[in-house]
Amino acid sequence: MFSQIINFLEPTTIVQTVGLFGIFFIVFAETGLFFGFFFPGDSLLFTAGFLASQGFLDVHVLAVGAFICAVLGDSFGYYFGQKIGPKIFIKEDSLFFKKSYVQKAQDFYEKHGSKTIVLARFVPIIRTFAPIVAGVGKMKYQKFIAYNVLGGFIWTFVTVYSGNLLGDIIPNADSYVLPIILVIIVISFLPIVWEVVKSRMKK
Repeated sequence: MFSQIINFLEPTTIVQTVGLFGIFFIVFAETGLFFGFFFPGDSLLFTAGFLASQGFLDVHVLAVGAFICAVLGDSFGYYFGQKIGPKIFIKEDSLFFKKSYVQKAQDFYEKHGSKTIVLARFVPIIRTFAPIVAGVGKMKYQKFIAYNVLGGFIWTFVTVYSGNLLGDIIPNADSYVLPIILVIIVISFLPIVWEVVKSRMKK
């Protein structure tokens, strides 16, 4: 059962199973719903971009749709944080919610300020909770939406077209997809690991 869940969450399987609209929903959920942090956003979009180069998807529709859903997801997260407010920080841990995730996003936000909305796009877990924290902190929506659009554009277009470019220029690129996805996952988690290491060193 566990192996079946792992296989389903593998990016290539997701793309081939759910198609464009499924990808769009996952992008929205990962950036807008607090239970969406477990979705493989970076590797999913990269893989979708690669499969687009093989004719499975339209890369331009993929990029634009993912961008729109990423912006809408962050905006929904902001609205959720604004309405729920401090209740988020006293909510009990559950299967889909950990207070530590919100705290990490808050620490990241305090360190990097408004540009967190852009930077968080490239950091798993943080990208899910950063817009919620922005809403909790009552960040001005005009400023939030500007960074939201910028970050969403960079994240989706760079990730999707990188995968697409790889598929176009490298012979037998499908042989390298899994190793590249693993590298992307490792790199995307490095900021979190670095923050944890620094925190422990200070203690």
